Amino acid sequence: MVGGGLVGLSMGTALASAGVEVAVIDAQAPDVLAAAPYDGRASAIARGSRRILEGAGVWHELQEAQPIVDIRVSDGRIGRPAPPLFLHFDAEEVDGEPMGWIVENRLLRAALDARAAALPSLVRIAPAKVAETERGNRWAEVRLEDGRALRAELLIAADGRNSRLRQAAGIAARVVDYPQAGLVCTVLHERPHHGTAHEHFLPSGPFAVLPMTDGPGGAHRSSLVWTEKRALTDWAMKLDPAAFAGEVQRRFGDSLGKFELEGRRWSYPLSVLLAARGTDRRLALIGDAAHVIHPIAGQGFNLGLRDVAALAECIVDRRRLGLDLGAAEALDRYARWRRFDTLTLTAVTDGLNRLFSSDLPPIRAARDLGLATVNRIGPLRRFFMHHAMGLSGDLPRLARGEPL
Repeated sequence: MVGGGLVGLSMGTALASAGVEVAVIDAQAPDVLAAAPYDGRASAIARGSRRILEGAGVWHELQEAQPIVDIRVSDGRIGRPAPPLFLHFDAEEVDGEPMGWIVENRLLRAALDARAAALPSLVRIAPAKVAETERGNRWAEVRLEDGRALRAELLIAADGRNSRLRQAAGIAARVVDYPQAGLVCTVLHERPHHGTAHEHFLPSGPFAVLPMTDGPGGAHRSSLVWTEKRALTDWAMKLDPAAFAGEVQRRFGDSLGKFELEGRRWSYPLSVLLAARGTDRRLALIGDAAHVIHPIAGQGFNLGLRDVAALAECIVDRRRLGLDLGAAEALDRYARWRRFDTLTLTAVTDGLNRLFSSDLPPIRAARDLGLATVNRIGPLRRFFMHHAMGLSGDLPRLARGEPL
């Protein structure tokens, strides 16, 4: 497998936990990544995704994960009070268990590193760069820049949105750039969040304040995902910490008290990417190599974890029967399994972003009414909750909480 990021290491640990021999090749050494400066980024882990990480033996390595027990979705404008029409998801309405968790990426990586180190059938080759690949009828070979070569039945591409493996295979990818950028950081606030995640839609895009575990001394913290017009990104990044916190306050309001910035800010241009297909001869794409979606609702990593669970199940099932792990029928099963979920979530996140980024009064009135309608109809509200928790559709065994 090429790519040792969060999705790539999740794939490696899931397979190795089931006894499959796997090599993870990454351009960055694990100790370099572990020592990287704190950047404030965090991931939303849906309930179904937690099950996948549990099945891979990763979840118990996590030291801190903040449960999400409430989600509030609202539509608004900068500097104005929150509107009376909103959508509220309450965990008590389902079974009282958290709908998801917010985990700092640095802690998630540390847990993956610890699990990977404990698995004898997982080998990490890093730092190392791939010079070229060759995929034959019965095997795939990777040649590294230092001259080493590895041969396996299946090559997995987890090398990100600019995947060289995808490009080398001639798999086209449709890319649409949004006129938006995402700003991510950790903020401190005076009042506790009580496990509530806020998704506040503004004309520039979604503005999310997601609960995190308290910091040293009991400091209340949240992860901020601020979608802004690209033309204003440099302005927001160059604000001094106090001015930046003031802009956060102006957009969010005073319900959590005064905001402060913790650590550095990080920004990236937003786009959607969808590979024309998820497989090729002796090759499977997972995570950002296969798809990149808008960060609205924080579903990108969860989508990648469902790739992990589905591909791991396809591989392990064939291994138990003594069959070729990278044969066309195995890859066809994976591609068909993941296509609907990927297309649906890509379309939904893209549509929601476009809908809520419009400030036209008729559209604003219609979507506010839609939020209020969903909020009033219990069965419909619970339907959306199950989707947000990653508990709907044709789920792999790991996502159902079953062993591989």
